[in-house]
Amino acid sequence: MDAFLTALSAFSDPYLLTVILIGTLGGVLVGAMPGLSSTMATALLLPFTLTMDPIPAISLLSALYCAGTFGGSITAILVNAPGAPPAAATAFDGYPLAQKGQAGMALGMAAVSSVIGGVFSVVVLIVAAPLLSRVAYNFGPPEYFALALFGLSMLATISGESALKNLIGGAFGVLLATVGMDFTTGVDRFTFGYWELTEGIHFIPVMIGLFAGCEFLTQASKLKQSRVRAVLEAVKLPGWADFKRCFGTICRSCGIGSFIGLLPAEGGTVAAMIGYNEAKRWAKDKSQFGKGDLRGIAGPEAANNAATGAAMVPTLALGIPGSATTAIILGALLAHGLRPGPHLFIETPSLLYAIFLSMLIANFAFAAFGFLGAKLFARVTLIPTEFLWPSVFVLASIGAYAMDQSIMDVWIMVLAGLFGFVLKRYGFSAAPIIMGLILGELVENSLKQSLIIFDHEWIQFLERPIVVTFLVLTMASMIWPLVTLFRTRRQERKAANAAQN
Repeated sequence: MDAFLTALSAFSDPYLLTVILIGTLGGVLVGAMPGLSSTMATALLLPFTLTMDPIPAISLLSALYCAGTFGGSITAILVNAPGAPPAAATAFDGYPLAQKGQAGMALGMAAVSSVIGGVFSVVVLIVAAPLLSRVAYNFGPPEYFALALFGLSMLATISGESALKNLIGGAFGVLLATVGMDFTTGVDRFTFGYWELTEGIHFIPVMIGLFAGCEFLTQASKLKQSRVRAVLEAVKLPGWADFKRCFGTICRSCGIGSFIGLLPAEGGTVAAMIGYNEAKRWAKDKSQFGKGDLRGIAGPEAANNAATGAAMVPTLALGIPGSATTAIILGALLAHGLRPGPHLFIETPSLLYAIFLSMLIANFAFAAFGFLGAKLFARVTLIPTEFLWPSVFVLASIGAYAMDQSIMDVWIMVLAGLFGFVLKRYGFSAAPIIMGLILGELVENSLKQSLIIFDHEWIQFLERPIVVTFLVLTMASMIWPLVTLFRTRRQERKAANAAQN
């Protein structure tokens, strides 16, 4: 209790509150730029925090982390160019809503879902950090393999109308994940002599190309068409009925995001994809998903923001980064002479409470920025296409290049845009490709590590309870669509017989 009061007294200092608000605003702005994420912003900001005291320094980075996750949804909704990887799932329904002139409603739902998910994860972090850290500690390569396999089982239903096309797209994404050096044999695969591909194809350039690049080409093909501009609808915020309809989706995604964020090295991208898929799976009416359903925004936004606080659990309790951004925050802790792990809870508890409070303040602050700026952000849809999309393409190219300072990533983005444009014409979705690329590497590496641990005895997978649980969930995920199809056809036959009688 004394540590909490000490941390609370630190927030009476206007300097600390100003630092948190600056970090929050900076996170929203950086997250809104396609290809530029909170990870990159925290990495650039880290050297400047070394001259600060530990509490303001870590609070600044934590606030930027929380706000950057929400900021990615802004451009995902407005121009179909996710500003951060976790926002890719938000674009599936956010951008169609913006095209209908309801950008303000989409942004408002994203803001509310994000703050609920973020606050929920911080509460979980405060209340159950010791318990959750023990759960995460039990995850080894076999458990990660089973988790990734469960994620791949969702490909058939993640988006689009055709399960077969989704599976083809997911298989192609997994194939892309095999490009580069095999970490167990040291053999280069599918690099074709380009040393830049030795480390594999990162999903960020592919994601930027499939979304921003594809939409750039789509808009270029519509330059001569008249554009409908619904100014009044663009600034309309969601009402109580909309929030009530999405409440179940938000609660479910909070749990999903907190669990996925807890796992070391997972982060919000996988949580957002699973959150979107579960929102669609549990919806009675799935026809509007992909066409502008608010639940398709609430699900991934609540999940990816719930993953932020949970990702701090292994970072603080075990010294194992829960995401790429928390890896930088871990570096900041070490740079300030702090030891992440059980010692941190004993030696500097006031710092931990300061981090918790700064993340709570940041979540409410970016909600305010989101609501106050929703009407302003929605005006982006009124910018003439001839000016808007070339600017988006330039920012996307900068974002693809800035990650590793490699021109190869820019070419990958361009090729992904061309490829996505062709696939879109034939009814394929980008979501399964992205998810296959993200999970493909995890499936392969964790499987090889598991087989080495088990000495190639497959039966040992079934001796681990967590693995068995995920395998059962995978089988249920694969069987459930067949059961649903059988029930639908049975009901159709009954209705046909009743009509004949």
